[in-house]
Amino acid sequence: LIVISIKEKVMQEKLTFAVDFDGTLCEFDFPKIGKQTENHKKLLKKLIKLREDGHKLILWTNRGDNDEYPVLSEAIDWCKKRGLEFDAINENLPNQKKLSGYSPKIMADYYIDDKVLSFSEESTQKNTLQFLEVLDA
Repeated sequence: LIVISIKEKVMQEKLTFAVDFDGTLCEFDFPKIGKQTENHKKLLKKLIKLREDGHKLILWTNRGDNDEYPVLSEAIDWCKKRGLEFDAINENLPNQKKLSGYSPKIMADYYIDDKVLSFSEESTQKNTLQFLEVLDA
């Protein structure tokens, strides 16, 4: 049921995806770039296809650049070498405006991140609450 409603939405409108880097596009090995598992490679290919189909991608990562660690630039270059480019990096799309003013949270239809605790459907709400209960025990 969830997959069907998402597929209908994707077919009707173009979506924006905010995508994390470490642990999502590759294994976590910060400040290095981790290896890619088969699932990381599949995700990368899917994202390339989504962008080709007109959907928007935002790289949404904690990586930044400084003189000692230019790790954001390294991640962007790594993605480009694999054919993945983004419409924005750590900021909203150029045409997006928030009614309530500035907020650091990126506006996206979906967030793809290895650290997510989803709370959008009853089943994911239960899983998140169960996870938090274990921490509270």
